[in-house]
Amino acid sequence: MSTEVMQNRVQTGGAPAAIGPYSQAIVANGMVFCTGQVAIDPETNHLVEGDIKVQTHRVMANLGAVLEAAGSSLQHVVKTTVFLANFHDFPAMNDVYAEYFGEVEPARSTVESGLPRGLLVQIDCIAILPSVVHSIQVVEARESQSTYDLDLDRDF
Repeated sequence: MSTEVMQNRVQTGGAPAAIGPYSQAIVANGMVFCTGQVAIDPETNHLVEGDIKVQTHRVMANLGAVLEAAGSSLQHVVKTTVFLANFHDFPAMNDVYAEYFGEVEPARSTVESGLPRGLLVQIDCIAILPSVVHSIQVVEARESQSTYDLDLDRDF
């Protein structure tokens, strides 16, 4: 029984080329792991001019291009991480971000981060390959009650 993991590198001209020792994405075992995309126009290789909304649209277009090259799409994203230069931009970024996902929004983490060279937002993601995994389902969480007593775990 082989435990070897098949990995395929994804490279497309529809998103900025990797400028270091990393790939735009890696496909492994039915999942697509995308490098964080920024608001660089792949045709000019320059940062797009504009506010957080303009940059977020470009980031999402870049992610979409990488996912398409991998055989997936934004509709198959299961997790994103959003890095913002300024957390005050969250509402405007979130308005644009919401335009790109269907009825099942991916899980997400959002953090404020020191982004270089005028970048306002960077987003990475993990997606499924629809040819391997056929659906995303919403699982309704049930409330549970914990009997753990935090007062019993005191440091003296």
